[in-house]
Amino acid sequence: MGHKVVVFDISVIRSLWETRVKKHKAWQKKEAERLEKSALEKIKEEWDFVAECRRKGVPQAQYCKNGFVDTGTRLLDKIERNSVARQSARVKDRGKRSDPFVFELSGTQWTELPDSLKEQTHLKEWHIHSTLIQVIPTYIELFQAMRILDLPKNQITCLPAEIGRLKNLRELNVSFNHLKNVPPELGDCENLERLDCSGNLDLAELPFELSNLKQVTFVDISANKFSSVPICVLRMCRLQWLDISSNNLSDLPQDIDRFISLMDNPIDKTQSQDSDEILESEQDRQHFDKEFMKAYIEDLKEREAVPSYTTKVSFSLQL
Repeated sequence: MGHKVVVFDISVIRSLWETRVKKHKAWQKKEAERLEKSALEKIKEEWDFVAECRRKGVPQAQYCKNGFVDTGTRLLDKIERNSVARQSARVKDRGKRSDPFVFELSGTQWTELPDSLKEQTHLKEWHIHSTLIQVIPTYIELFQAMRILDLPKNQITCLPAEIGRLKNLRELNVSFNHLKNVPPELGDCENLERLDCSGNLDLAELPFELSNLKQVTFVDISANKFSSVPICVLRMCRLQWLDISSNNLSDLPQDIDRFISLMDNPIDKTQSQDSDEILESEQDRQHFDKEFMKAYIEDLKEREAVPSYTTKVSFSLQL
């Protein structure tokens, strides 16, 4: 009995397998589309996203909108960037507060400065506000590196004469306290550039010794009881801005070489006509003030040196 030889056509077998592969791929594609549209898959995606947010400490309000979870691919990245930015800001603020050369104090629980302060003579800035402190101690003279004394909204009734020992002091702000006078020794602070004594209500004069302040460019003595512009202010050769509004001015000096804010003073308007035309409207006054300041600043730039004396010039009356 002879053997039978079975012959297969390879092309038929290959065609069969290719058909099966195509059918399988078509099924996979259809299944993927079904899963993509499936509510269960969407819920799973949301839960995975919520879990990721909770793991990273993101508040629910950040990823829920109108009761629905926003799983946008960019949302988590955005939240993370904002979180990093906030953390950086907090670190920066902590760094600022922990500046070893700056002392800060506020709050009505403080009625006097802490005893430990006298040992920190390396400090360059004091920022003390909204306290019940009435006295600045005489040991302030030990702070020879002091640049800024920022003391607004306290209960300070006087400044110690020792403040004149602060040769490096650039700014002094004692606004909204209860000062009735300023020590003449302040005139020894030869590098002082800004002086703010506004809002003390009962301050009526400045000592003549303050005319030694040759670096001062800004003085604010508004909301006090000055009846005239202090002579010492007129002798400050670098002064560019003086605010003496809300006082009791009844007359004006004949010689002046800077811009003055004179709002809310009982100056006789007939007097002011001798030095400046009374403008008819608020808009005209504001325009005049701007033009005056432009001209004044340009004049300062053109000068080779600031004169040590004053010159009679026209100035703006903000009445």
